[in-house]
Amino acid sequence: MQPSRLVVRGGLELDGFSPSWQQGQTAGEVVFNTGMTGYVESLSDPSYAGQILVFTYPLIGNYGVTSLDTWESDRVQVSAVVVSEVSLNYSHAGSEESLLDWLKRQNVPLITGVDTRMLTKYLRTKGTMIGAITYGNSKVNLPQKLPVSKVSIASPRTYNPKQHKTVILVDCGTKLNILRSLESYPIKIKRVPADYDYTREDYAGVVISNGPGDPLDYSKTVEIAKKALELGRPVFGICLGVQIIGLAAGAKTYKLPYGHRGHNQPCMDNGEHCYITSQNHGYAIDARSLPSSWEVTFRNLNDDSVEGIRHKTKPLFGVQFHPEACPGPTDTAWLFKSFVDLL
Repeated sequence: MQPSRLVVRGGLELDGFSPSWQQGQTAGEVVFNTGMTGYVESLSDPSYAGQILVFTYPLIGNYGVTSLDTWESDRVQVSAVVVSEVSLNYSHAGSEESLLDWLKRQNVPLITGVDTRMLTKYLRTKGTMIGAITYGNSKVNLPQKLPVSKVSIASPRTYNPKQHKTVILVDCGTKLNILRSLESYPIKIKRVPADYDYTREDYAGVVISNGPGDPLDYSKTVEIAKKALELGRPVFGICLGVQIIGLAAGAKTYKLPYGHRGHNQPCMDNGEHCYITSQNHGYAIDARSLPSSWEVTFRNLNDDSVEGIRHKTKPLFGVQFHPEACPGPTDTAWLFKSFVDLL
């Protein structure tokens, strides 16, 4: 290990240690995740692209890294990792390598020995902000703005090809468990890039996936979604996907102070049922901007932010949380069936 520093805009500097193979400076938006488990799934979640992920749980890496089957994409997506303590040894029957070996193989920096509780309280007060990991006495140059991370596939791919009904999966950075969830139903899935215009094709419904960054950066995706909403076929948005639906419907979005990232976010369904949900997002829909033909279906019980919307008469809806979970509770997995039943 070598001495290292995490520098966060606003003047906060924290000393720690990093593996000796790390060099240079790594910048990103510093965000925190409150999950006690599921670090493999979180680190491979494309929604974290361009971000430095702080784990609030004090010990990370104790069960190693499982096989590719449990990842949410084909690689580590975060810019860097911040932990209080990293486990140098791991124990799990399904694991194939340590967390440190995985990060080294993927060239993703880590800093350990950081007071993540204090850092999380700082972010909860100041809001998420740009930071960087550096080494020794190197001068830190924090960028004013981070480049937009595009993690969509380059060309269309088809799954369950022998099925008759086709569902378009708009890949803005989709978690693979969304794809796995859809594959469990008798439907053909055509996974397309975020800027792919599918509206003139023969399809039964559309799922718009999660993804990183500001929904306003997805202008082409919003433009296509607007045409899809006008066609009236079923459309289901997840996380970034519901924000894109909201923008396409004429609503506005805004940046949350520190986002919702964890596996225990409580959401209320129209005052009838409370669900514990898995979440990872930094933006939300402004309920006051929703057109009168739309309604809010879920609210976050911690801050009353919008967690779901739907059209009052057409089969168009979406949720801000992750019904596919992975990691997290599967309380809302029934939403996939609700979508498939509309086809």
